[in-house]
Amino acid sequence: MKVAIVGFGKMGRYVYSLLQETGDQVVAVIDPVSSAQEITAIHLDAAAIHDADVVIDFSAPSSAVDNMIMYSSLGMPAVIGTTGWYDQLDRVRALCDHDDTRIMYSGNFSIGVALFLKLVRRAGELANRLGGYDVSVREVHHTAKADSPSGTALMVANELLATLDGKDEILLGNSEGRIRDNQLQIISQRVGRVPGIHEVTLDGIADTITINHTARSREGFATGAVAVARWLIGTERRGLLTMDDFLQEIVGEI
Repeated sequence: MKVAIVGFGKMGRYVYSLLQETGDQVVAVIDPVSSAQEITAIHLDAAAIHDADVVIDFSAPSSAVDNMIMYSSLGMPAVIGTTGWYDQLDRVRALCDHDDTRIMYSGNFSIGVALFLKLVRRAGELANRLGGYDVSVREVHHTAKADSPSGTALMVANELLATLDGKDEILLGNSEGRIRDNQLQIISQRVGRVPGIHEVTLDGIADTITINHTARSREGFATGAVAVARWLIGTERRGLLTMDDFLQEIVGEI
């Protein structure tokens, strides 16, 4: 597999190291600000990724949309780990509506997180049927993390909003006064070097149920991104894809 890495921050470097171990070939590393010796270009264009079979992109939110539009126009399979652009999702979906588009986007490519999201959705569906449970989301990350809440926490919250009749609004952080019944709270904590903890609490009169995913390192994120990149090269699916498409094709309905 010949891979172009776009964005050579922490995740880009993790992916680079993993690809060295798997024997895959990194044919391009593109980053406008990094001075690392691995950098092959500072500007992303067709020539910079010409030799690649697939792109793994952990760049910046400000460039993510333009990058995806270019990948789509070139028919270049691409894994997009950048978050912070989801408010433009409808625009990207419309502009990338081509037969050759194979773009997978996710706030987290960990296979374990993908399974966790499936469990969260199912738990939300069951809690909604039973009634009597209130729900919240908590996430913990290292102090160097730039965004809050995490992209994964927002994915978790949206899975719950899709299943819970009484919840239609996300509350970020602490409420001023009493939380409203329609609000789903996301609590964010930043401490030390924690790679990532995501927790869903369902609290009822008689008991509390907790669903938790704890990452031990960033290795799971990089491993998932590489696995998805390999899958994208061979899949017959087209369009703007999600981890649901990947899981469904690999393991079937969950």
